[in-house]
Amino acid sequence: MTQVGKDSLGTRSTLTVGGKEYAYYSLAKAAEKIGDVSRLPFSMKVLLENLLRFEDVGFTVSVGHIQALADWQRNPATGGEIQYRPARVLMQDFTGVPCVVDLAAMRDAIARLGGDTKKINPLVPVHLVIDHSVMVDEFGHPKAFEKNVELEYARNAERYDFLKWGSKSLDNFKAVPPGTGICHQVNLENIAQCVWTSQDADGAMVAYPDTCVGTDSHTTMVNGLGVLGWGVGGIEAEAAMLGQPVSMLIPEVVGFRFTGRLAEGVTATDLVLTCTQMLREKGVVGRFVEYFGEGLASLSLADRATLANMAPEYGATCGFFGIDDKTLDYLRLTGRAEEQIALVEAYSKEQGLWIDPAAAEPIFTDTLELDLATVVPSLAGPKRPQDKVALPDVDDLFNEQLKSIYSKSSAKRCAVEGADHDVGDGDVVIAAITSCTNTSNPDVLIAAGLVAKKANERGMKPKPWVKTSLAPGSQVVTDYLIKAGLQQHLDAIGFDLVGYGCTTCIGNSGPLADPISNAINRNDIVAASVLSGNRNFEGRVSPDVRANFLASPPLVVAYALKGTVTEDMVSTPIGTGSDGADVYLRDLWPTNDEIAQIRSGSIDRAMFEARYADVYKGDVHWQAIDVTGSDTYSWRAGSTYVANPPYFEDMTMTPVPVLDIVDAMPLAILGDSVTTDHISPAGSIKADSPAGTYLQEHQVARQDFNSYGSRRGNHEVMMRGTFANIRIKNEMVPGVEGGMTQYAGQPMPIYDAAMKHKADGTPLVVIAGKEYGTGSSRDWAAKGTNLLGVRAVIVESFERIHRSNLVGMGVLPLQFTGNDTRATLGLSGNDRFTIRGLAEIKPQQDVVVEVTKADGTRLEFTAKCRIDTANELEYYNNGGILHYVLRKLAA
Repeated sequence: MTQVGKDSLGTRSTLTVGGKEYAYYSLAKAAEKIGDVSRLPFSMKVLLENLLRFEDVGFTVSVGHIQALADWQRNPATGGEIQYRPARVLMQDFTGVPCVVDLAAMRDAIARLGGDTKKINPLVPVHLVIDHSVMVDEFGHPKAFEKNVELEYARNAERYDFLKWGSKSLDNFKAVPPGTGICHQVNLENIAQCVWTSQDADGAMVAYPDTCVGTDSHTTMVNGLGVLGWGVGGIEAEAAMLGQPVSMLIPEVVGFRFTGRLAEGVTATDLVLTCTQMLREKGVVGRFVEYFGEGLASLSLADRATLANMAPEYGATCGFFGIDDKTLDYLRLTGRAEEQIALVEAYSKEQGLWIDPAAAEPIFTDTLELDLATVVPSLAGPKRPQDKVALPDVDDLFNEQLKSIYSKSSAKRCAVEGADHDVGDGDVVIAAITSCTNTSNPDVLIAAGLVAKKANERGMKPKPWVKTSLAPGSQVVTDYLIKAGLQQHLDAIGFDLVGYGCTTCIGNSGPLADPISNAINRNDIVAASVLSGNRNFEGRVSPDVRANFLASPPLVVAYALKGTVTEDMVSTPIGTGSDGADVYLRDLWPTNDEIAQIRSGSIDRAMFEARYADVYKGDVHWQAIDVTGSDTYSWRAGSTYVANPPYFEDMTMTPVPVLDIVDAMPLAILGDSVTTDHISPAGSIKADSPAGTYLQEHQVARQDFNSYGSRRGNHEVMMRGTFANIRIKNEMVPGVEGGMTQYAGQPMPIYDAAMKHKADGTPLVVIAGKEYGTGSSRDWAAKGTNLLGVRAVIVESFERIHRSNLVGMGVLPLQFTGNDTRATLGLSGNDRFTIRGLAEIKPQQDVVVEVTKADGTRLEFTAKCRIDTANELEYYNNGGILHYVLRKLAA
C-alpha cells in the first residue's frame, strides 16, 4: 500500500488508460504553483514527482524542497538535501544475505527492546536474485552447467536455506532462485515496469515512476529502460526497505549528447568503454548523467542498457534515458502486459518523461558530446575500466607495461608440466563471456556466436591454455542462441554454458588448471584475461592473472582463438584453419546485417513469457529446500555461513554520545584508487589467512572454504578478510602486497593487528588517497572497517556509495582540504591522531586533526567532515543507520 502525501499544491489528478482510472501526481499542475519544469532533465522530473507524492510523509518533504527542485533549472548545481523514497529494492545474494541477516538480527533486537518483531518487515517490494554464487569450476564440455549447479547447491546449502526462510518469513520479500539469471538482467527483462502502481489507503490505484535502489552498483542498468535506480550499500537498502527515505543532495546532471550512428562492426561495448573514459576524464562522481540527442534514435534499448549499466565505472550515480517507442517495443518483446505498456506510454507522455525530438533540450549542469561514428573497436585495461585502448594498440600497451611496470625486457615463456604447450607473459588464460553489461545485449552475443560459427567452420580451436566460459544473464539468451543455431558453434570452440550468473565478472572464475597456475606463479608470468565484464581491478578476476581486459563478447571469442595480447589482433593472424591457411579477425567478424537478420528471426515474446512464467519456483534443487517461516530466525550454533552479528549487543533506546577520537593509530596508509575489492573480503580464502585459520579451527576443510562472498552472512569470517586483498599495498609495510600492516614495529596481518589494538583500547584510522571506495556497493567494506575498530577514514576523495556506507556504520569519513595529502603532511604508521568535538559535529564542517609524531612533535591539519546531510548525521549519532531505524521502530 502506497503512502499518501499532503499534496498542498493540489497536484493529484486522474489518468484513464484502457478504461481504467489511475491517480497520479501531475507535474503540469505543480508547474502552475512552482513555475515551469518542462526543461528539467527526465531524471530530475522523476525526483520531483517523488517529492510531490510524499510531501509531509514522515515530516521529511516540504513545499520548500519541491520548489528547490523546480528552481534547479536556474542554477543547475548541487543543491540542498532532499529525502527520496524509491518504489522498491533490488538485491543479489552476496549483498542480500547480510541484509537478511541484519533484518533477522533486528527482529531479535526489537524483541529485547520490547517492540514488535512484525515491525521489522520490508514496507516496499524487495526482489532478491541469487546470481553471485555460481563459479566456473567446470567448463568446456556439455555437462559443465549441470556440474556447476550441483557444486553451487552443495557449497551454499545453508545460505540458500536461510534466504528461503527470508522469503517465507518477511513480507514484501521475493527470492528469485539460482540459475535464473543476473539480477540486473532479470530486473530489465521482467521485474521493472517503467510505471509502478499500488493502492493507497482509500483504495485508489496510484501510478508513479518505477524507481529502485539496489545492493549492487550495476542497478543503474535499468536506467536504460527509463527506470531511475542506482546502487546503495546494503545498510542503506535495509533502511529503505524499512520505510526510511534515501537522504541525498539535489544532484548535478551532466547531459551527454549523441549524434550520428555507430559505424559498421562497432559494438555497444566499444561505445560504453569510450563513454566511460570520457566521463571519468570529465569527472562525474556523485552526479547524474543523462543521455540525449539525435543519436539516441539509432541505439537499441539493449544498447542503452549497456551504457546505463556501467555508470559505476564512469563514476556517476546513474546514466539515465527517457522513454520512447523503443522502450515500448522492448516491453512488448519481453512479455509485459499490453495494459501495462499502454499505461507507460500514456503516463510518460502526460508527465513529460517521453523523448520528444521537437522539444527544447533539457537544462544540464554541463554537457559532453560524442559523434557515434567516431567510436572504434576497443578494450579497456589492464587494471581499470576507464582505461580504454583501441583494438590495434592493445599489444603495444601490454608490451610497454610489461617493461615499465613488471620490469621485463621481453615476454617470457615457460613449460607447463604434463602438457605439450608452454605459457608466457601476455597469454590469455581466461576468456569469459560474462556479466550483465553485455549478456543483456543480443547483438553482441549473436556477434560472438557468429565469430564462433565462422571459426568452427574453419576448424579453429582456442589455445589450450585458455579457460573459456559462457555465462549469460538470462535463460532467454540460451533460447535464442540455440534457435539461431549458434550455441553448437560456441560449444565446439569451448564456450559451453557454465551457468546463469555473474561468474568471472565478480571473480568467480574458478581455478585455473593446476599445471597452468603453477607455471604462472613459479615463473612470475604476467598472464592476461579477456572478459565481457565491467570490472577488471587487480586481484578481482583471478589470483593468477595480473592483466585484465574488458572487451565485447565477439572479441572475447577472438582472443580465445589467438591466445595472447602481445600481438596485434588486427594485422596478424588469429590462427590457422584446418586447411593450413592464416585466418584474420576480418575473416570472422560478422556484418551488422548478419546480426540483425539473426536477431529478427531468433528472438520473440514467447521466449520471455515462457522463461518468466513462474520465475520464483526454481529448479528441483531449490524446490527440495524445506523451510518453515517464523517470526525470528533460529541461529545455528557454530555456523560459518550465517551468524547473528554483534551490532546490536547492549543497545539501549537512548544513543550514547559520540566520543572523541584520541590518540588513534593508523591501521593502513593506502594510495589512490583503493577499491571496495581491496577493502571488502572478496574472492577465494587463503588457507594461511586469518579467515582461513578461523575456518580450519571450526573444522571446515580447505576444499570447502568457498569464497568470501558466499560467507558474507558470517561476521567472524568477513572481519578477518577485510583489507586482506592479495593486491592491496599498505605503505606501512613497504614492498609487501596483501593484507598486512605493522603493530609495535612488527609486520602482521591487518586483522591480527586490529585485535591487538582493540585489546590495548587504541582506536584506529585509515589514511588514503584519491577515489577511495571505487567499485561495487559492498556493505562489508564499511562493516568490516567498523568491526576492526576503525573510527575514521581520512582520504583525498571518496566514491559515493562507500562514503555513504561508512556513515551508515558509524565510521567518520573525513577528506583532506587544500593541497594536503598523506604525502605532503608526512603521515606515517607511527603517528597518533586526535579528533575532538565529535558529539557536536555538523554536516560538511571543517574539523581539526591533531597529529602527534613518534618523537613527540605535533602538527595539525584541517579536514572536511563528509557526513553530507542532516539525516546522515542522525545515523552517525545513533551509531549507524540500522541503530537509528531500530530505535525509531521500537519507540
